[in-house]
Amino acid sequence: MSYLDRIQLLRTYILEEPENPFNYYALGLEIREKDPSEAAKMFDYVLEKFPNYLPVYFPSAHFFFELNELEKAKKIFETGIDLALATQEEKALKELRNAYQNFLFETDQE
Repeated sequence: MSYLDRIQLLRTYILEEPENPFNYYALGLEIREKDPSEAAKMFDYVLEKFPNYLPVYFPSAHFFFELNELEKAKKIFETGIDLALATQEEKALKELRNAYQNFLFETDQE
């Protein structure tokens, strides 16, 4: 399946299941390198409309870090860590905490 086919398929899924956060999240992941502006909209949408969707926090924090939106990335990491703690998702918590520590180190925010 080509890149454009995957994009179209994900857009169709969004139309068919607008309440499924995975579809927006997957589209954001798929387009983040070729269309960062649209990917940012997808990540922002999931973070706003589906704040309990834990999988979005790790990649979206990295995405916004790469765009040099450091305060936004920091807030996303922190919110994701809080959510992982609240839901007792140990694996996600460990990954988010490690990534957050690396983020703080790389941005001299320790």
